[in-house]
Amino acid sequence: MMQFSEILPPTLHQISPFASLTMNKNHLLPARPWPGFPALKSLGRFSNANYMEQLLVHCANAIESNDATLTQQILWVLNNIASPEGDSNQRLTSAILRALIGRAARSGSSKMLSAMANVHSNIAKSTHKFSIIELASFVDITPWHRFGFTAANAAILEAVEGYSIIHIVDLGLTHCMQIPTLIEAIATRLEGPPLVKLTVAGATEDLPPMLDLSYEELGTKLVNFARSRNVTMEFRVIPSSFSDGFASLIEQLRMQQLVNTDKNEALVINCHMLLHYLPDETLSIVSTVIPTSFSVETSTSSSFRTTFLKGLRDLDPTIVVVVDEDADFTSNSLVSRLESAFNYLWIPYDAVDAFLPRGSKQRLWYEDAICWKIDNVIAHEGVQRVERLEQKSRWVQRMTNANFRAVGFIEEGVSDVKSMLDEHAAGWGLKREEDHLVLTWKGHNVVFATAWVAN
Repeated sequence: MMQFSEILPPTLHQISPFASLTMNKNHLLPARPWPGFPALKSLGRFSNANYMEQLLVHCANAIESNDATLTQQILWVLNNIASPEGDSNQRLTSAILRALIGRAARSGSSKMLSAMANVHSNIAKSTHKFSIIELASFVDITPWHRFGFTAANAAILEAVEGYSIIHIVDLGLTHCMQIPTLIEAIATRLEGPPLVKLTVAGATEDLPPMLDLSYEELGTKLVNFARSRNVTMEFRVIPSSFSDGFASLIEQLRMQQLVNTDKNEALVINCHMLLHYLPDETLSIVSTVIPTSFSVETSTSSSFRTTFLKGLRDLDPTIVVVVDEDADFTSNSLVSRLESAFNYLWIPYDAVDAFLPRGSKQRLWYEDAICWKIDNVIAHEGVQRVERLEQKSRWVQRMTNANFRAVGFIEEGVSDVKSMLDEHAAGWGLKREEDHLVLTWKGHNVVFATAWVAN
């Protein structure tokens, strides 16, 4: 069996994991040495980001090999160097630690692990339901969502110019928070406002951020807002589930296309951070849950993501916008996912330090959402693990395979994004990668925005 001392940084192996409970945490406040940025003077070698990642990885390996003794030892050490009230490194490590504790407690019989799990049982309880005002404020905290809103709206406005009817299918994680800004822009176009049809996929699964309104109530508010801008809007919600690839949504849209012969109607598919919840190849294969009338060729190698995108292509949309987080959480290996999470989710923890005071409600809600994601990625498997992010390059390949062609963002849209970023803390940036836009934090990719037309 691997010795505990073999996995610890120099001198840390000399500390008993049980004696370490009395360690003074005040001297364990490191600076994260990210590439390209000078590290601050380290006040504690033990809590260096690299050491923390190594300990987390070894802990995951111990859990996977059912080594309860080694798991407990590493968990105790991590519990004392990763404070949930510390710097961004420590808070990230603490969240991953709690997810590992939950995973270990469910898979083992150790009373100590069960006790630790009870102490940290609030890790995944991101249960706050936002009011409309709270959610709008939550979305405005960082450009994490606003970047996608701004880029997507610019691409949509360009694509629907001249159409008298615009049908928007909103597949968004933020409950239509993008739509009011789009309505205001549509209302001021030179040829006059069009009729707007808004279809929302009312996902049956609860994902943070959650809203304290029903979709019917939300629809009423959006219709009234559009009316105040002299825009006529029709709102429809289609109860659907990402677990079956939004099959009912695609089928209803297909049926509507059969009876709609108006050539002056634009079909807009707006996908904002929701497609990565569709099951990928590592989880499930296309099965009989897809309606037989769904005109997509299936094979044993297809995923619901592939089927969904081909279903969209059959609808011949005017434009499809895909915005998502640029990371990869699809591996079936716990260690691989842990490393991906550690090297991506430091970003929101680091960024939040720049603009939200500790103890504020907004910061609590913000970090609760991150913790929910971490817990789902680390502590769960199978159908319960829904956070299955893929990098931009993979989505580009998927869209290309589904017979879509990328279209670039116009200069006016890029300028809008840059102006929006000026409203936020220094550190956020924008870069172009071919036809696509990427939001960055201190040079690291965060969120991508892509726009597509039928090839």
